[in-house]
Amino acid sequence: MYVAVSGNIGSGKSSLTRMLSERYGLRPVYEPYAENPYLEDFYRDMRRYSFHSQIYFLSKRLEQHLTLVNGAMYVIQDRTVFEDAGVFARNLYEGGQMEPRDWQTYLGLYRGILPALRVPDLLIHIDASLPTLQRRITQRGRDYEQGIPETYLANLNVLYGRWASSYDHSPVIRVPGDEYDFVHDAAAFRWVCAQVEARGYGLPLLR
Repeated sequence: MYVAVSGNIGSGKSSLTRMLSERYGLRPVYEPYAENPYLEDFYRDMRRYSFHSQIYFLSKRLEQHLTLVNGAMYVIQDRTVFEDAGVFARNLYEGGQMEPRDWQTYLGLYRGILPALRVPDLLIHIDASLPTLQRRITQRGRDYEQGIPETYLANLNVLYGRWASSYDHSPVIRVPGDEYDFVHDAAAFRWVCAQVEARGYGLPLLR
């Protein structure tokens, strides 16, 4: 059983991953953002460091898949390699922050590793508006995130909407993040759990 949690920066992916892992006994695999040595530089100069940062995330995501996801019986992942390519790297390329040759190199590496990657059995995607994302980014207080351009977040949201709507590898649960504050509202978290269990996953998670 492999559950993936997707969503924009500040949508609450990591919190929901933790909460669901505790409820259903899933091993959590978190996004390695804190380990990325390019991230602060990237937010200061996206054009210069876009390729470096995305290649780092691609390599770490491959490592996670091969060591923590592929062979695990019960696992939940905070953001997937599929989003890295289909949303984040694409956004940088389409926004002129990644050179065409770097984009093609990135795509070649991504497509090359795809056959080795396990596909989620269930995707939980959090939709959240720009004001909600900005409020949560401010609240969690990571210094390097405070200057993220509004247009960057907005463009990611557009691509995320397209990506989640076209995703067809598994069932998809769309969580309205503006309406359901699952971190602070127990009823909202119960709603998410009800959606998971309505798709045949219960306690324990067996299918």
